[in-house]
Amino acid sequence: MPALNKNDTAIIKLSLQILASARDDGSQQAIRTDAVRLALRCLRPYMREQWPLHTFWDAGESENELGRSASATASLNGIAHQLRAAGIKVDDSI
Repeated sequence: MPALNKNDTAIIKLSLQILASARDDGSQQAIRTDAVRLALRCLRPYMREQWPLHTFWDAGESENELGRSASATASLNGIAHQLRAAGIKVDDSI
């Protein structure tokens, strides 16, 4: 993977913040928003496997608040893991 420039790094960081916010608010409101869709789309080029992105989006369909939260958390952890494996620094608070 080529070296990331400042814009790439900022986009990745902002995308992760959007997803973390959606995960945290997921029990109270919908996860499937335009901001989440854009954040997932921005992360696609940096992901070797696409399943965490799909799982995060699919978590928004769950009617069960606990299930939605658990799926969003697990998939966000998968996203962070794949980014770290690609050599991209990810804040530990995600």
